[in-house]
Amino acid sequence: MLIGCSEDTIEINGKGIIKGRVVEDITFLPLENVKISTNPQTNVVFTDVDGNFEIEVEEGQYAVQAQKDDFLASFESADVFTGETVELVYELKPSTANNQPPATPSLVAPVDNAVDQPFELTLEWSSVDPDEDELKFTVLLRNSRDNTVETFEDITEETLDVQVAFNTTYFWQVIANDEINTPVNSPVFTFSTADFPLNRFHFVRKSGSNNQIFSADGDGVEIALTDATTNSWRPRINRTANKIAFLRNVGAQIHVFTMDPDGNNQQQITSQIPVSGFNPDEIDITWSDDGSLIYYPVQDRLYSIQLDGTGLTQVHQTTGNLITEVDFNNGILAVKTNNLSGYNCEIYTIDTVGNVLDVVLTGVTGAVGGIDLSADNSQILYTRDASGFENQQYRRLDVNAYVYNFNTMNEVNVSFNKDPGTNDLDVRFSPTEASIIVYNQDNDGITPGKVQTLAILVPDTREDEFTNAMMPDWK
Repeated sequence: MLIGCSEDTIEINGKGIIKGRVVEDITFLPLENVKISTNPQTNVVFTDVDGNFEIEVEEGQYAVQAQKDDFLASFESADVFTGETVELVYELKPSTANNQPPATPSLVAPVDNAVDQPFELTLEWSSVDPDEDELKFTVLLRNSRDNTVETFEDITEETLDVQVAFNTTYFWQVIANDEINTPVNSPVFTFSTADFPLNRFHFVRKSGSNNQIFSADGDGVEIALTDATTNSWRPRINRTANKIAFLRNVGAQIHVFTMDPDGNNQQQITSQIPVSGFNPDEIDITWSDDGSLIYYPVQDRLYSIQLDGTGLTQVHQTTGNLITEVDFNNGILAVKTNNLSGYNCEIYTIDTVGNVLDVVLTGVTGAVGGIDLSADNSQILYTRDASGFENQQYRRLDVNAYVYNFNTMNEVNVSFNKDPGTNDLDVRFSPTEASIIVYNQDNDGITPGKVQTLAILVPDTREDEFTNAMMPDWK
């Protein structure tokens, strides 16, 4: 009896097993190194390469947690009995599974169907992410002229500054991406740009190793007309033809090109006989008044050519000097010539068949240039180096602008308030001829200069117009 009583009081605290498998939600691929823990706390184990695990625990009720970085933790309950095995399966969802996508972007500006937009404008939009995730935006901008699409990616602000073409309709859309959910597209808005402005100023700026042509208005708003992949310079606009003539390198040659005032329709005019002469940067071309012809120099000869590249005609030939610059007005051509070194300069006028009419300048030392006839052909504007300096590097020390009167045969220095040690180059009359425009540069020729305007009858007036700019035209 004593033995029997003793056996009745023995309690066996048995154990059971919790085993299971952890896979990824949707793909059902096994997840390795998932941390498996229980509450009440027992051993902590990790899943193997096949996503399996096994824990031996005391009999009882447990909450079993599966936990891994970048996934949402998952709990399963297990009632464990002695000698039995409970099997669990976990399908872990990515930690972003409950993340919400960003709201549809709202396009703010330009408003839909906006018109007369400038060529430089700011696209604006707004977008909210419910989880405050950092958003990145992609902007699609389609040009209706040729259906080309510009794509701007990885934008972190809700604005984008763009340059667009004038007189063109555009379509734009914004895509918001939280890099968790599927990107969200905005509606598509449209806007139209204004007509190209009547810019009075044209100039050249060095862009890397090439020259680039710009136009600008009186407020200094600049528009690039040629790109930096070509070497283009010496713009001359004709309002009648509504074209800009200019020079451009084609291989080792220099040719005359034309383009519309907005830079479109760039066409090569010369082909058989290219432009050539002393120092390509000094060579100048001109239009006939009606815009039907362009005059250009070729060594000691002057040619005219029609806009379609036909009608090439030799107009004039010198007796030895090279023709470097030419200007046309009301049936008269002004010509500037020089020797191979750029000196021994002469300025004179001829008629359209090459007969010499008036000699303006001859027998001077130093550099001369920048010829421009007045509207009534009573005056001519030009520059010359008052120092008379000459050297092999064609350095100019004190170049001033002068107005020569054909009736009185007198010249007047109009380079008012010119800083010492600078040169006034590439002079042109203003459209009203009350002012002139100059390219002012330090006489070492190294530091980029600036385009300035000054009133002829107001000696104290000299204003900066464009920096790092040269070869101005003002029409």
